[in-house]
Amino acid sequence: MSRLPEQSPPARTAGAGGRAEDGAVEGDLRALFGRSMAVFASLAGPAHLVETANAAFFTAIGGPARTRTGVPLGELMPELLDQGIIALLDEVYRTGKIYRAWDARIMLGEGEQMRESFFDFTYEPRLDDGGTVTGVRVIGVETTQVKHAQRLTAEHRALLEQIARQAPLTDVLDGMARVIEDLSPEEVLVSVLLADADGRHLRHGAAPSLPDFYNRAIDGIATGEGVGSCGTAAHRRRPVIVTDISVDSFWDDFRDLAERAGVAACWSTPILARDGSLLGTFAMYHRTPRAPQESDLALARVFAGTAALAIERHQTEQARRDTEAQTKAVRGDLAFLLHASTVLGADLDATQTLKRLADTCVPALAPLCAVDVVEAGRLRRLATAAPTPRQRDLLASHIPVHDTADDAVARVLSTGTSEVAQRVPTGPGPWQDLGVTGYLCVPLTDRGRAFGVLTLLSTGERPFDGRTVALAEELARRAALASRNARQYAHRVTLARDLQAGLLLPDLPEVPGTDVAASYHPAGEGLDIGGDFYDLFPLEDGRWAFLLGDVCGRGALAATTTALVRHTARAVAPLLPTPRDVVQAVNRALLNRPHRHDTGFVTLVYGQLTPTPTGLDVELVRAGHTLPLHLEADRTAHPLDAPGLLLGVTPDPHLTPCRLHLDPGETLVLYTDGITEARDQDTEQFGEERLATTLAAADPADGAQGVVDGVARAVHAFTGGQEVDDDQAVLVLTAVEPPPTP
Repeated sequence: MSRLPEQSPPARTAGAGGRAEDGAVEGDLRALFGRSMAVFASLAGPAHLVETANAAFFTAIGGPARTRTGVPLGELMPELLDQGIIALLDEVYRTGKIYRAWDARIMLGEGEQMRESFFDFTYEPRLDDGGTVTGVRVIGVETTQVKHAQRLTAEHRALLEQIARQAPLTDVLDGMARVIEDLSPEEVLVSVLLADADGRHLRHGAAPSLPDFYNRAIDGIATGEGVGSCGTAAHRRRPVIVTDISVDSFWDDFRDLAERAGVAACWSTPILARDGSLLGTFAMYHRTPRAPQESDLALARVFAGTAALAIERHQTEQARRDTEAQTKAVRGDLAFLLHASTVLGADLDATQTLKRLADTCVPALAPLCAVDVVEAGRLRRLATAAPTPRQRDLLASHIPVHDTADDAVARVLSTGTSEVAQRVPTGPGPWQDLGVTGYLCVPLTDRGRAFGVLTLLSTGERPFDGRTVALAEELARRAALASRNARQYAHRVTLARDLQAGLLLPDLPEVPGTDVAASYHPAGEGLDIGGDFYDLFPLEDGRWAFLLGDVCGRGALAATTTALVRHTARAVAPLLPTPRDVVQAVNRALLNRPHRHDTGFVTLVYGQLTPTPTGLDVELVRAGHTLPLHLEADRTAHPLDAPGLLLGVTPDPHLTPCRLHLDPGETLVLYTDGITEARDQDTEQFGEERLATTLAAADPADGAQGVVDGVARAVHAFTGGQEVDDDQAVLVLTAVEPPPTP
């Protein structure tokens, strides 16, 4: 049999911060980057005859079919002619000068066998005793695997972003399969099968390159010993590596199918949930018999983990949808609760919320209703509802006794448990005048403490059944929550507005030679402090500093990070010579935050401008932020690419300064991703292209404020006026004609 020993998944034990699991993933990523391979060849004469070479050289250029010496390199590798490699060797041979290249892209092989490779190499002349060039030495290191692994890592990050944004599972799995197939050095066909809820069968998930007939045939296969690679891997909960399908007993029932599909090897890795349950399988097929390398196994583990994350997220979302579907089956109850929720949340006033609670219950749940709350140690009948004013007045005139065991309301307040009975309540009350035959008392609780009681009273022979009790308890829960939210809302809004106001400029300063405008639009209703921010402040020698950024997250922790970035920038900017130095200082401040503080990352554009007689000189750096746009006088917008990494993640964000000059009428536009990632009703993003078109349409006569207003109108029209799910900030700097010299 052609099957490798079973590969056990790396041990992952729970620890502080999940360090064991992180270490396993880190090890897989190191395996993906692989080991560089040193190649050497000695070429003789002007024809560059391959005189000698190491095994790594022949392996790199094509293996045994090209393991020959005594032939010109151009004859051994004719594909090098059109790529200029032979010409470079000719030049080294002719001039005797060494030639070096790094990360050079070379296509090796011919026809369908051609593959992309990358090398760091040196061509150096071979000299005889008299100093005459007799040939060329080729010394290099192949970095193809490193290059491919880096690209795989980038694509893997993009997949994680898709999962975080809850992209459809089919899109994520199909995209994952295509990424691996496109970037793998060897041809590979990827398949993902999804486990049924009981884990006994596997269903088609994604396999973009396998034939449709094959996917249909294996859709629904059982999990069990000897059921192909995938069925066995799912059964064992361990990877199963079949290197040659034609002789492996696991494939006895599927060998003809595999032959028709043109696959000869299959390595299958189970996809497991965090609790160890089966989610599916991740398989890598090959056209020829093949055994996996360490990097192949690492790749399978990484992407099986990615698939597990996507499937679990999908299952969580699907469970939510199933719950909604079940809830919709009880249409009458759902309609009532939805209507009640709408009524209870009509405004954010706690007293009015509880009064509406009483009105909502009558007559839907009972003919009579009262709401009592504890205030200053006493019970207060806050609201009543009844069919007639007389009944309502009778009910309102009765106040339960708070500290007696002979009253149902008092007992429910004490125990926090609902009480229901088909009899007149104990204790005094207008029960006979109201014709009461039964009661239901439900606690109104806040953080586990009963602060009031909802009382429903029946006046007929129909008792309170389980449905009514459940609806009353759910309604009481929602009313209590709405009441609590109403009490907290005003406080939170006031606090959030005060904090947000402290993090943004109250008014934009007047900058010589510059027309300045800015806009900030928070997501939601403004209960949380947003993560977007901007600033503009003067420096020495007539220079001005500007910045715009985005903090990961929202709320108070985001506010502390925003304040840290702004205040650090303002403090160090007068002391440091360049924008790059200022942003590096900000990065150090973020990295030095205490662990109990927010440790999220920050994206930032920071720059300095200097007014000149001919416009504005600008120098800026970009740390992982959206690309600034240079709007020229002819209204064309060009992105400014200043490479740089996120702040608060690594000690060296690798910042690259960008310098430009703005002539009068030209504009620099900074914005956050809340602009470009705003979505319409079809979930399409606003995007950079629409932003550039919007900027081009701005009337120069309207100045910087016209640009800001135009962007706001365009985004609002694109989203249909619906509430945005991310903060939006824009800062516009336009160079203007300097005033005439007196």
